[in-house]
Amino acid sequence: MFTGIIEEIGKIQKTEPVAGGISLKIEAKKILEDISVNDSICIDGVCLTATKIDDSGFWVDAVGATLEKTTFAGVNSSTSVNLERSLRLNDRLGGHLVQGHVNGIGTITELKKIGENYQLKISVPEDLEKYLIKEGSIAINGISLTIADLIANQVIISIIPHTWQNTTLQLKQLNDNVNVEIDILAKYVEKLLAKKDGEKKIDISENWLKELGY
Repeated sequence: MFTGIIEEIGKIQKTEPVAGGISLKIEAKKILEDISVNDSICIDGVCLTATKIDDSGFWVDAVGATLEKTTFAGVNSSTSVNLERSLRLNDRLGGHLVQGHVNGIGTITELKKIGENYQLKISVPEDLEKYLIKEGSIAINGISLTIADLIANQVIISIIPHTWQNTTLQLKQLNDNVNVEIDILAKYVEKLLAKKDGEKKIDISENWLKELGY
């Protein structure tokens, strides 16, 4: 489990083929101070396991569904990535609960500077739209962000200078793909409120939540 508060920007140094996927060596500094083999690390929003560690970085394997559901199929030896170590039970939860389980790939459709801040518009897969609400949480490439506005499956997000400068968002361009993870609480709410035994399933939407007073 993670918080979506990025600790540092790493860089992929090497990629090597392995059975069913690729092995990646990621250059890092800060997080190397306290990681071990078998630790979970969130890399651009993807929870992966450290398999080897040396003085300049660590290795992880990306296989199967990870390559199918995330942007990792397109990484190379110059790709910069957001890094976060797993959450300790006594840590502050500065962002929101992030699993590192990517739900889909989004595309940046607008990127502009507004005053000191930046605004991103991201097109997310249509099947994820029902989980999104204004002022709700979303993880983009592992970054805990707040949805400022929502137009169908277009998510509008305001990025403060600190987040811009300390994550890989500063390197993104129009039409770049990003990993999207919805707020896990939205899925739990859907499961709890869904009617069973053949009854009509509740269609959770922003209007439905408003009708209930949220």
